[in-house]
Amino acid sequence: MNKRLYLLKIRLLDIKPEIWRRFVVPGSITLDRLHDVIQIVMGWKDYHLHAFTIGKKRYTEDPEFREDGAEDGRYRLGDLMKQKGRTFNYIYDFGDNWEHEIILEDSRYFDPELQSHIECLEGARACPPEDVGGIPGYYEFCDALKDPSHEEHKSYKEWFAGFPWYDGIFNSERFDMEKVNYELMKYQRWSRDRCHLW
Repeated sequence: MNKRLYLLKIRLLDIKPEIWRRFVVPGSITLDRLHDVIQIVMGWKDYHLHAFTIGKKRYTEDPEFREDGAEDGRYRLGDLMKQKGRTFNYIYDFGDNWEHEIILEDSRYFDPELQSHIECLEGARACPPEDVGGIPGYYEFCDALKDPSHEEHKSYKEWFAGFPWYDGIFNSERFDMEKVNYELMKYQRWSRDRCHLW
């Protein structure tokens, strides 16, 4: 591997205990592809719009919709972030408003045991389900699932079990790094450069 690698840590803000991941990407990654990687490492399903804020500038996939910012696919992380310890923000789903903080822990990361130039190294806790209603909805969802006598227990359980991409039962403490890295491997294979465009 001859790419310059960035070690990043992402954490979902305002939830305790913390939901976080530590992962490696090439410094040359474009922000739109960084969004794809974040979706996989966190466990989101990419249903909604997103935006990065680096310094005072916003980057998003659809700047016309947001009426501000720049198109994220035109910018590389390494051109915008160079200094170890610097942080930037990522918002996913402008309705539920999931705010994440990302810290650049190392801009010249090296590990001879690394299997790939995009890899999740560690993390904790499960990502909230999509469309659960932001932080208040997430806490209510978790409380209802833990308490069979809660008035919403059955409906939340059925709602969550109805999504084929979830395992049927929500466990807020579960984080499956092996599954994440399998999905990252597939993403790298499917998104590789080809000889011809479509």
